[in-house]
Amino acid sequence: MQAAEEAAFARGVSAADLMEQAGCGIAAAVTEFCQPAGALVLYLGKGNNAGDALVAARELHEQGWQIFARRVVPVKEMKPLPRRHLEELGSAVTGIEDAREMDFEPGKPLVSLDGLLGIGASGPLRGEMADLAAEMNDLRRLRHAKTVAMDIPSGLNGDTGQPYEGAVIADLTVTVAQVKAGLVADAAAAHVGRLAVVRLRDLDNCQGDAAAVVLTPNVLRSIVPVRPQNAHKGTAGRVMIVGGSRGFLGAAVLACRGALRSGAGLVTLVAREADYALLAPMCPPEVMVKPVDDLLEVLDLKMDAMAIGPGIGFDQKREVFELLMGARVPAVVDADALTILAEQGMETLQRAAGPRLLTPHPGEMARLVRGKPDLERGDRRTQ
Repeated sequence: MQAAEEAAFARGVSAADLMEQAGCGIAAAVTEFCQPAGALVLYLGKGNNAGDALVAARELHEQGWQIFARRVVPVKEMKPLPRRHLEELGSAVTGIEDAREMDFEPGKPLVSLDGLLGIGASGPLRGEMADLAAEMNDLRRLRHAKTVAMDIPSGLNGDTGQPYEGAVIADLTVTVAQVKAGLVADAAAAHVGRLAVVRLRDLDNCQGDAAAVVLTPNVLRSIVPVRPQNAHKGTAGRVMIVGGSRGFLGAAVLACRGALRSGAGLVTLVAREADYALLAPMCPPEVMVKPVDDLLEVLDLKMDAMAIGPGIGFDQKREVFELLMGARVPAVVDADALTILAEQGMETLQRAAGPRLLTPHPGEMARLVRGKPDLERGDRRTQ
C-alpha cells in the first residue's frame, strides 16, 4: 500500500484527492450499513486516517447525521489535511468529553467511527489511544452502538491479524483500496466484523500475494453457471446427504435445506431404517428420504456430489469411514464424519476415491491436526 501511494504521488495524485475518495466511500458504506441517519461519534487520531473520517463526516452530515468528535490531540497538533477538514466542518461537529455519558436521540442509530490509527501503526494501544478504543468498545457493549473501523480496527496488526490488548471491536471494517492480509486472519475475525472495500482507482496497482483472492459475492457469482431456459431438476445435479441420527436429526435436515437453497436439482437424504420415520416428516417436500440397512448402499446410488456427517453419530464408524473414502464423487466431510476421520488420521484422505472438502469448526480442526505441531500453530487460511 505504501509503495502504491508513493507511485500515485509520483504521478501527480495528491493526498487530498485520495482522502476525498476514501472518505466519500466510507460515508457510502456507513449509509448502507446504518439507516436512518442518527448520531456519528468520530474518534480521531492526529494523522490522515482522521482526515478520511472527517470527509466521511462531512458527507454524512449533509444526509442528516449529527456529528460528535473525540480527539487524541488538540486541533493544532493534527496533521494539516485532517486539521483543515475539521476546521471546514466548523459548528457541524460538536466536541464531547465522553460519549458514554451522552444522551443521544433514542430510536436512531448510534455509530462510532474509528479514525484513530491506520495500517502504519504497530504495537499495543497506549495512553489516550487506549482510552478512546475502550470507550468505543464500551459504547458498543453498553449502548449497542455500531462500530465502523476505517481501513483497519485500531490495535489490530495489519499483517498478521493479531489483536493487541484493548483493540477496537468493529461491526464493519471499511478498508481502503485493497484488503489487507491481517483482516482475513482467523485471529482478526472477532474484531473486523463485516468487511467492505472502498476501491480507489489510483491505488489499484498494489503488489501483494498474486495467488490470493478474497472471496466476495462478485467473485463467486462469476463461477456460478447460468442455467439454460429449459433446465429442470434432472439437469441441476443430484446431491446425496448422509447424516442424521436419533437426537441429532436437525443437522441433516438443515444440510438438505442448504442443498436446495444452493440450487441442487435432486436432493436425497439417506436415513437408517430406525430413523426414517423421524426424519421423513421433518424434511422439505422436495427432499427424497431413502431408508437403507447399510450406509455402504450409498456407493451404488446415482449422485453427482455427497455430504456426509451432519448428525450421523458414531454407531457406524466403519461404514462412515469407508463411505467417505470410497465415494467417487466430490464430497463434503462434516461434523461427526470429521471426528471419525481424525481417529483414522487425516493423511488417509490421500487414498480417497474423489475430492473431499472438510468443514471443521475450531474444535474439529484441533482434532484433525492433533500431533502435527506445524499445523497446530497455524490458522485455517494456511493449511
